[in-house]
Amino acid sequence: PLAPALERVLKQSVVVTNKAGAAGAVGMQSAAVAKPDGYTLLVGLVSISIIPEVDALFGRTPAFTRDQFVGIARLNADPPILVVGAETPWKTVKEVVEDARKRPVDFIFSSSGVYGASHVPMEMFLHAAGLRMRHLPTTGGAPAMTAVLGGHAAMWASPPAVAAPHLKAGKIRALATWGATRLTAFPDIPTMKELGYDVEYYLWAGLFAPKDVPANVVKVLREAARQAVQDPEFKTAMEKIQTPIAYQDADTFREWWDRDAQTLAGVIKRIGKIETK
Repeated sequence: PLAPALERVLKQSVVVTNKAGAAGAVGMQSAAVAKPDGYTLLVGLVSISIIPEVDALFGRTPAFTRDQFVGIARLNADPPILVVGAETPWKTVKEVVEDARKRPVDFIFSSSGVYGASHVPMEMFLHAAGLRMRHLPTTGGAPAMTAVLGGHAAMWASPPAVAAPHLKAGKIRALATWGATRLTAFPDIPTMKELGYDVEYYLWAGLFAPKDVPANVVKVLREAARQAVQDPEFKTAMEKIQTPIAYQDADTFREWWDRDAQTLAGVIKRIGKIETK
């Protein structure tokens, strides 16, 4: 939705290039080393903070580092929802914690992949609750949800937009969110903090440029992003994909991103090395 909104603001074409591979690292690395003229931008996700930490954990040369980017704006920030299958007995997080302490070997959570955007929040919760569970990493959000729906996993940290249709159909049950406040779309779901677990995590997206883009160009891009998120068609498109806009301008975003990245770095270190084939 962002590209057409930027086109309307900037009065020039904005071409979207999807560079898949290595959980997004290929596209981020490409943007990091692009010519810093303002014509190559990146819509980066929370993984922009996670991937460099995983590289460091394994002693690998990083695909990119955070300091290779300048943040233009944050676009959205959705806290995931802890969901369990409708056939499971748990109605609250307290019930999950009490049961998991008795038989941790029987508890499995699914995720979109090791160190992925839904693995990290589960590890944050388990640490805060003093729990251990078995982990079933899959290849994406849809397989992670399918694992819960099929009874192969008890729970996972689902993006709100992925959870919504299954909640409506009564196939899953929502127990908590990772946000500082309750989700507007799901006001009955308590936050982890309300329940006594001091964890906060967001599935966010931001607009970035290579770090050496001139200040005057950054200024133009900041203003373009500010106008783009107010564009009626952009707002409608975001509503259709059930992703609320959570805009932050560059200065506020920089501070927020630094705090968020520091938190995530600590989580990755605590998870430690998980060898995958």
